[in-house]
Amino acid sequence: MAADAIETLNKARASLVRERDTLARRIAGMDLAPVTMAEDLTRILVAIETLDRALTAEGHPYMPQSLMDG
Repeated sequence: MAADAIETLNKARASLVRERDTLARRIAGMDLAPVTMAEDLTRILVAIETLDRALTAEGHPYMPQSLMDG
């Protein structure tokens, strides 16, 4: 896979992580969150995992920047 495709997968993952964090904060701020929000969160988590598997399959597993800076 070309380097630009790997970069695209990493950008997509980062976007989904931001979405996950935003949704988690919204859920945390509610006394009783609707089940649909939990379902949305689950779909986001599955999508992140799918991107992680794709990156790993291409020999470029996801690694947080903090570990790469090490």
